[in-house]
Amino acid sequence: MSAVFTDRSEKFVDSQVVGMESSGFLGWGGRPTLMDIPHQHDDLEVNLVTEGGSMLYLFGGIPVEVGPGSVAAFWAAVPHQLVANSVTQAHWIQVPFTTFLGWGLPANVLGRLLSGVPLVAPPSAAMASDAAAFAQWATDLASGNAELRRIALLELEARVRRVALAAPRDPGVSFNVGDPVVHHVIAMVRRIAQRFHEPLTVADVADTARLHPNYAMTQFRKVMGTTIVDYLTRCRLAEARRLLITTALPIGDIASASGFSSVSRFYTAFSSRCGTPPAKYRRDHRHTGVA
Repeated sequence: MSAVFTDRSEKFVDSQVVGMESSGFLGWGGRPTLMDIPHQHDDLEVNLVTEGGSMLYLFGGIPVEVGPGSVAAFWAAVPHQLVANSVTQAHWIQVPFTTFLGWGLPANVLGRLLSGVPLVAPPSAAMASDAAAFAQWATDLASGNAELRRIALLELEARVRRVALAAPRDPGVSFNVGDPVVHHVIAMVRRIAQRFHEPLTVADVADTARLHPNYAMTQFRKVMGTTIVDYLTRCRLAEARRLLITTALPIGDIASASGFSSVSRFYTAFSSRCGTPPAKYRRDHRHTGVA
């Protein structure tokens, strides 16, 4: 599956898509639109802001700003949501996860991405060729020409490696969301991201924002478009996928380490959301050499 959109496109990722499958090689440019619900897909996503202000993502519980001239790269299997935007023009590239793993990035970079921490290079690390390069990669990936696709991927890999060198260890945030409700939800999402591997109740999450559980659930759904329990499950599944790929831990241990109360609950959730049992998922990715 591949597609390319012109700079006039207003298309952003389909905010209703929450499946774990890869979207394939994709590239497009245009004005971002806010996501109604958290989004996830099994790809490396690389963003570039070229015009306007900033995009603010909730990513693994942390608000992350991508500002003018910045390039960001992240593993999109971790639930993420664009909640605020003043960007008028940006570019996106998606590379299937297995292709990304085959790049053989340094262990510290790969570990950061698999742990759900995005790489965000500051504007000072921008390259004059970035806008033209992103547009060219989108065209090449959609061309059907194997050699052009290979060239695009080689260039994109080099750009991601440069981003990794330039990205600060702890990306800062200066974006002013304004709405107090959003601040409450950010606190709750951060609590989930920090403690999803532990027994965690709706009351625990609500207490983070000093809200009554019923009110907290209402506000969380209002901003995130999904329930606290559903978001918690997505975070646990993202961690389980990381452990399946990067470790040789028994599946029962992975279920526990990811926060599931039993192996049977883990199998049911993983198979339902990811479309395949955990053991088969691990076998399918064994050839990458990461596990």
